[in-house]
Amino acid sequence: MTDTRQDSLAALLGGRGGALDASLPPLAFVLGWLLFGRSVEAGAVAAVACGVVVGAVRVARGARPRALLVSVTLVVLAAYVALRTGRPEDFFLLQIFLNAASALVWAVSIVVRWPLLGVVVGLVTGQGTRWRRDPDLLRAYRVASWPWVGQYVLRVVVFGALWLAGQVVLLGVMRVALTWPLQVACVAVSWWVLRRALPDDHPGLRHPRDGHHPREQD
Repeated sequence: MTDTRQDSLAALLGGRGGALDASLPPLAFVLGWLLFGRSVEAGAVAAVACGVVVGAVRVARGARPRALLVSVTLVVLAAYVALRTGRPEDFFLLQIFLNAASALVWAVSIVVRWPLLGVVVGLVTGQGTRWRRDPDLLRAYRVASWPWVGQYVLRVVVFGALWLAGQVVLLGVMRVALTWPLQVACVAVSWWVLRRALPDDHPGLRHPRDGHHPREQD
């Protein structure tokens, strides 16, 4: 029987490739902006071109075209905002709003007892929402979802401060630093919390136990 030590979140949620790829267009924007006389137009072209190339490579490797279309669309929207305002730091404005919205959605999901970590793992493992009938798993997913809220809040604080200061280069650097490295750290912390929250005799993430919803005290 598979236990929580054998079924890690990193294995269930996949590798860091997608998060790493997402950090490349912002880096291309900053490089294009710097290399072509601090031109927002050049930065926008570089970012969109990078996004298209990354998307094409991932599709060729078997990734879902729909998900990559969304990621390229977000790059195009970010470039459009910067072009409209003429401020290079505004390329990162969409990311700030998306991270703020993600933090809010994850926090609300915990409060309403539908923690998104459980929803995602349930979809990946094919168990649907059976985990909600397991009081131990429901509680563990709620607790382990808070690190995800924390990573989004951290990005909002750091990106927001740099955006207000107009630090375009640092925004690009921190966009890379707070993408896949932070996500890897978040998965590790969330996995540790999840393991600590589950009883020792629990059969694991893939084996939710049926039971009545407890009246939670946390």
